[in-house]
Amino acid sequence: MNKICYINSASSISSQNTFKNKNFFKEIVVSNERTTPALEPNYSEIISKISIRRMSKITKMGIATAQSALKKANIIMPDAIITGTGMGCLENSEKFLKSIIENKEEFLSPTAFIQSTHNTVGAQIALNLKCNNYNMTFVHGSISFELALIDSQLLISENQANNILVGGIDELGKKIVDDTLKLENHYKNGIKAPLSEGSHFFIISSIKTSNSLAILKGIEIYHKIFENEILNKINLFLKKFNISEIDVIILGFNGDIWDKYYKILTDNLFKNTPQVQYKNISGEFSTSSSFGLWLGLELIKKQNIPKEVYLNNIKYNKINTVLLVNQFKGTQFSFILIESAL
Repeated sequence: MNKICYINSASSISSQNTFKNKNFFKEIVVSNERTTPALEPNYSEIISKISIRRMSKITKMGIATAQSALKKANIIMPDAIITGTGMGCLENSEKFLKSIIENKEEFLSPTAFIQSTHNTVGAQIALNLKCNNYNMTFVHGSISFELALIDSQLLISENQANNILVGGIDELGKKIVDDTLKLENHYKNGIKAPLSEGSHFFIISSIKTSNSLAILKGIEIYHKIFENEILNKINLFLKKFNISEIDVIILGFNGDIWDKYYKILTDNLFKNTPQVQYKNISGEFSTSSSFGLWLGLELIKKQNIPKEVYLNNIKYNKINTVLLVNQFKGTQFSFILIESAL
């Protein structure tokens, strides 16, 4: 991929007050709750009241952040819409399953089922914009968002698109997620990061503008990395882009036993690098790395690291290059490298 990909805007709805709050760094809240729902904006200011009534939470979050990202980048119509989601439209899935049980599998309304498919958000964004361009949804667990980013890079490198709307989005279900993760012993090891949700959209572009936030240098994903391989994999990834050192590393610590992978990095290769965590403020969800990317862009933009996420307090002069590393239960590793566009 020889063409440069710029990140020209970013929008976030998360468990923090990130949607319209320019002073986010001063108002960070670290929750001790097991779940932290997203702080949603007043949707009536963004979406028509008639449409809101028929939309699920995840759809409203997606449309709001998508429209915000487009507005910030001064884009009316994207050349493509690409979304990533790990769990999809959980609330509508739950409604449909509940209806099956209550109605004994008879006389079922198909509405909740139709609106429970994983590509619902991307489709609703397209309908709202009247966009008939390329539209794709990736559903691959905790690397769903990363695959959406890779797809955007491919489209730009092949000259098939210039401005692409890319997002990662997941919602908290009222029952399914909690019960499923209980069965998986998600809480067994004292998870610090609460279960959460969020929607993060970005404009990935081949065109640099005066408002460009960063360059998307590269992305790499692995299904499995053994402990003795992680340092070498990171080194090889950085060498691809002739990067000898980075200014900040962002890590997906969540308090489970698999944090040992991050510890290998913080105790060795990045021992003298400013280290940042993010899941203590974003919570854990399948596409939480999209919040990590949004946070990395904020660090570059504001040239400041909030104390709530600062792990080692090593002094820094300038934040130009940021590496985001994420994994889930020792599988689905991802590396995202961004660099200041200035």
